[in-house]
Amino acid sequence: MDDTATPAARPGKRPGTARRRLLAAAARRFYADGVSATGIDTITAEAGVAKMSLYNNFSSKADLVLAYLDERHEEWLGLYRQRLAEARDPRGGVLAVFDAYADHAAFAYERGFRGCGLLNAAAELPAGHEGRDLVRRHKEEVEALLAGHLGELLPDRPEEARALAEQLSFLLEGAMARAGLEGAATRVVRARAMAADLLDRL
Repeated sequence: MDDTATPAARPGKRPGTARRRLLAAAARRFYADGVSATGIDTITAEAGVAKMSLYNNFSSKADLVLAYLDERHEEWLGLYRQRLAEARDPRGGVLAVFDAYADHAAFAYERGFRGCGLLNAAAELPAGHEGRDLVRRHKEEVEALLAGHLGELLPDRPEEARALAEQLSFLLEGAMARAGLEGAATRVVRARAMAADLLDRL
């Protein structure tokens, strides 16, 4: 996602300038090169801060990774809220979720679009890692947002609304995976069109 967004502070941390620069550098490097391949020295050099500044803001690289994942989640929510503000009805709310993902895919990335930064990071983390739980909760929240809009659209068919939310979340994740492989937002835009067609048939 966009690496210039203002980071949300983790509990107990104040969002100072060094912290913002470290998070922005980590976002660029983790997305472009991967979490495992990116060392602390690389991040501090890119951020233009001393290594001690990193440890004054984060207890470890693992803590920085969690902050990065928090940041990506909040950034996506910001994109979604911008799109939702333009929606006129629950149908538009559903499509706002797809539009937010398309906006994410359309950013200018150093080495091109590589798919969902959260899932890319989660794929590098071991089972049971707190970061994987954070990514899972993000994906569950996205599905819950879809379910909420669909619940408004189908107030008398709650089971159908929940099932459709799951289907659309699968469509969205599949589109993001293909878009990441192809390096462009085209598949997400196509997925949005499919979702719109499905909603028009309800």
